[in-house]
Amino acid sequence: MEPLKDHTIEFTGLKDGLHEFRFVLEQPFFDASAEEEWQGGQVTMDVKLEKSTSLLVVDMSAKGTVKVHCDRCDAPLDQPVEGDQRQIFSLTGGDPTDDDELVSLDDKAHNINLTHYFYECLRLALPIRHVHAPGQCDPEVEKVLSKLVVDQEPGPDPRWEVLKDLQNKERSS
Repeated sequence: MEPLKDHTIEFTGLKDGLHEFRFVLEQPFFDASAEEEWQGGQVTMDVKLEKSTSLLVVDMSAKGTVKVHCDRCDAPLDQPVEGDQRQIFSLTGGDPTDDDELVSLDDKAHNINLTHYFYECLRLALPIRHVHAPGQCDPEVEKVLSKLVVDQEPGPDPRWEVLKDLQNKERSS
């Protein structure tokens, strides 16, 4: 995902300690994401940045809705989303590296762009399956689906029943 300039924090001018930021993810963020299932939304990202001489600890908290399509009826659905994520940045210089827990920044870096980390936070916070609450799906689709429901639990296979009978006869002999 391409970094968006609105999601950049200049950390060089910040004093050591806790700093709080708020970002609102709207249509430009969702347009820039590679997620075809995300049609838009509005998510507030509250960011707490703890700065020290060698580390930046960024705690992100997402809350809002993402527009997706219902997996059952394919109608638009505002999927509530809420999640947290922590990312740690090392300011010690050296080779810039990136792993799941620690990102080493170049010693010349003076800002961090959080667009990618916001994307990760939302991706992990969204449920895999998106469905309306019971009774909220398109009634026409619900009607068709109710006709297609097949009994999921077939009875026992008669061949196994014969084997069980043989086993029971053998035990009782």
